[in-house]
Amino acid sequence: MQYNATNIYATMQKDGLNGRMLEAQVLTRAANMLRECQIHWGENGQDERLDTAIRFNQKVWTFFQAELSDPENPLPVEIKRNILSLSIFIDSRLIEILLKPAAELLTAIISINQNIAAGLMSKPKSDDNVAAVPEPGKMTFSA
Repeated sequence: MQYNATNIYATMQKDGLNGRMLEAQVLTRAANMLRECQIHWGENGQDERLDTAIRFNQKVWTFFQAELSDPENPLPVEIKRNILSLSIFIDSRLIEILLKPAAELLTAIISINQNIAAGLMSKPKSDDNVAAVPEPGKMTFSA
């Protein structure tokens, strides 16, 4: 089954998810796809599963990069820079995995996706340092 980040966003929006929860669910799905590759490493169909999971993660993080690069994105500059730095690491690691597949190389990306998803699912702090809630579909990573 071919996963497309944009289609998953659309499907989840239809299911009533938006903003932080939508992004958390997409990141969780991305992490789970990579985890399945680790669990079934060396089994029949590994190459196809790995290719699908990597492509999905690339699409998710490319979408996030575009959202964070938007001048109208309401997040503080420091948070945008930090997440963009993570995205550069993820891009590099995904390319490394494509060139030299190894199950252990997936762990860092799985962890990053899971940790950011967990942060998005937690209740945001109510202090002046947190950006206002952006409109649905806009990147909502926040502290």
